[in-house]
Amino acid sequence: MLVAREAARILAEEGRKDYLVAKTKAAERLGVDSKTALPTNIEVEQALQAHQMLFQAQTHQPMLKELRMAAVEAMRLFSGFNPRLVGPVLSGVASEHSEVALHLFADSAKDVVLFLIEQKIPYDSGEKRYRFGGEYEFIPTLEFVAGDVPFQLSVFPKDGIRQSPLSPVDGKPMRRANLAEVEGLLLGD
Repeated sequence: MLVAREAARILAEEGRKDYLVAKTKAAERLGVDSKTALPTNIEVEQALQAHQMLFQAQTHQPMLKELRMAAVEAMRLFSGFNPRLVGPVLSGVASEHSEVALHLFADSAKDVVLFLIEQKIPYDSGEKRYRFGGEYEFIPTLEFVAGDVPFQLSVFPKDGIRQSPLSPVDGKPMRRANLAEVEGLLLGD
């Protein structure tokens, strides 16, 4: 559990996003064999939640609320692409280093690019690897910053809304929230 807590600290304080990198770095710092004694991603996420409650109690909730409000604005803007919020902003373990991650659904990523151009939103393009069952697929991404909030849009085919990729945390289908669900989270914040 000590490795999980140190990995959580690395994720929270250093802005790392990759659980494996954080776990390996934590094991090295603690002198633990990283080949046999690494905690699960679920254990790290639980430790991250505990770390945030203990060390960031005053700042975490307001920061999370701000990120979720930014997500709602973006989801309204991208409503034509059936946006879904995913990742740390949805699960509640976001840090000040987190981006708002949205899944969009379109005939082509070019449709979203044209929309960004029409809205005069500068962006960078790339791709992200997602796991579906035992196979991996690269999905186009578009990244931009609004105010001081970074966004990552992953653009899936329209029918991709039916099958969520697997979560890197627990290996189950990734939790996705629509606009109404995110607005509901804000009411609870």
